[in-house]
Amino acid sequence: MTTIDYNAIAELSLSGELIDRTTAKSILSAPDLVLLEQLNAAYKVRHHYWSNRVRLHFLLNAQSGLCPEDCNYCSQSKISSAEIEKYPLIAQDRILAAADRAADLKAGTFCMAISGRSPSESVFGNVLEAFKAVKAKHDLKICACLGLLSEDQTQQLAAIGVDRVNHNLNTSENHHENICSTHTFRDRVNTLQNVQKAGITTCSGGILGMNETDDDIIDLAYSLRDLDVTSVPINFLIPIAGTPLSDINQLNPRRCLRILSLFRFILPKQEIRIAGGREVHLRSLQVMGLYPANSIFIGDYLTTTGQSASNDLAMIRDGGFVLENPDGSVLETEDNQVLKVKFKQSVTNNQ
Repeated sequence: MTTIDYNAIAELSLSGELIDRTTAKSILSAPDLVLLEQLNAAYKVRHHYWSNRVRLHFLLNAQSGLCPEDCNYCSQSKISSAEIEKYPLIAQDRILAAADRAADLKAGTFCMAISGRSPSESVFGNVLEAFKAVKAKHDLKICACLGLLSEDQTQQLAAIGVDRVNHNLNTSENHHENICSTHTFRDRVNTLQNVQKAGITTCSGGILGMNETDDDIIDLAYSLRDLDVTSVPINFLIPIAGTPLSDINQLNPRRCLRILSLFRFILPKQEIRIAGGREVHLRSLQVMGLYPANSIFIGDYLTTTGQSASNDLAMIRDGGFVLENPDGSVLETEDNQVLKVKFKQSVTNNQ
């Protein structure tokens, strides 16, 4: 067995050099015996750019189901028979109530997603008005997840001050046709490039555990690096009953931690967020994911629930990490008093 010098990998990553494919594959296939070495090296890179700070994002599913796309992983797609809530765009007052909750939890970013291929003109207009209302009320960054977007649509989002647009690549270009046939990998890249042309920062990541190979995982990370995305959500597939991938179970906590470490080495300065599937696949090792990653969603996901906010805050506190304010400054005081107060408030809110 070839011995890997993980400190050397960390130094290579910090120097800005790209981890080669052979090394990347070795990271993904490494034995559990060296997992702590991997995490230590990944944390060295993470700490250089992010110290021990953790960013919180809050996600609202503002329009659910009724989607004409055939993404195999998604409970909202046209080929899914999953038992989920289906509803058109919710009213602005409900969107503002969700933003209130995000602010209460000290989330730096309010992420709003709608189902569908691309928003209709009327839905897009209502989304713009809702975003303007949130901006007027709260000092929150807004991340819009609206499907495929044209140059004109991204320009309109930029004009009202949307901070970020999410559009995940989801998987490698090679594996994409096995996951979705109603749009292409290139369609997704085009949306990200439209976002960048508009001067909005990009949020794009993937879903792991969808029968992809190690090469597919590496290709996804390389593509995100080539696109120079700002924020990278890493989702771990939740095999939802009623979807074509409902019987897939390829992940365990150690595999997830190796994937997160690889993404940190390839994307050293990016915000890396542990997104959907964190509770399902990392389980009791969730806090270890914060050694390579520096961000999580607090609250629920699109059609699945997350763990309680109080447990998230306890995890962050117990791991020795600190929260960020929306402006990127540290929320906590040295003795953790601010986080303890927020933790107690969250416990009360969840009872």
